[in-house]
Amino acid sequence: MTTTYTPLPVPPAALKELRAVDDAGRPPQPFTAREDGVPLDCVGSPLRCCLRAVEAGERVALVSYAPLRRWAAETGAEPGAYEETGPVFIHAEPCGEPGESRHLREYPFARPGALRTIRRYDAAGRIVGGRLFEIPQDARAGFDGAFDEAFADPAVALVHVRAVEYGCFQYEVRRP
Repeated sequence: MTTTYTPLPVPPAALKELRAVDDAGRPPQPFTAREDGVPLDCVGSPLRCCLRAVEAGERVALVSYAPLRRWAAETGAEPGAYEETGPVFIHAEPCGEPGESRHLREYPFARPGALRTIRRYDAAGRIVGGRLFEIPQDARAGFDGAFDEAFADPAVALVHVRAVEYGCFQYEVRRP
């Protein structure tokens, strides 16, 4: 039987901080998403606060986020050079996080054919493996299998899912 895995959005406390100053030390510059590409064509881009795509008319910000750094601060891990900071879209103002029933039914940003990396980290925050993953038609079964494979290694404490095209952090899954 496959375990149920929960994709985790950026935590509320981190969102509050990121809306003031991002993980690169810069204040966010919110803008309204527009389909015509002005000021930036981000419609359809993943929002890491509520794990869904940006919609036209929403106020969003592109901020630098260091998910492993923040996890390490919670756990006392020392990821060293494995810590990464990268761009993520968030709502400019507090929003509704993913509903409990939604994130148990599907994985976010799971377009069949899209390429992801499944990166595995140990309790010290070091990379202990990873793999390229092409999202299959049955995204739930595909991701469940990839996470089953990752957590079969007892050293794996958490997994980051990243987009291959831009290296963007998508979401985190922790050991069940």
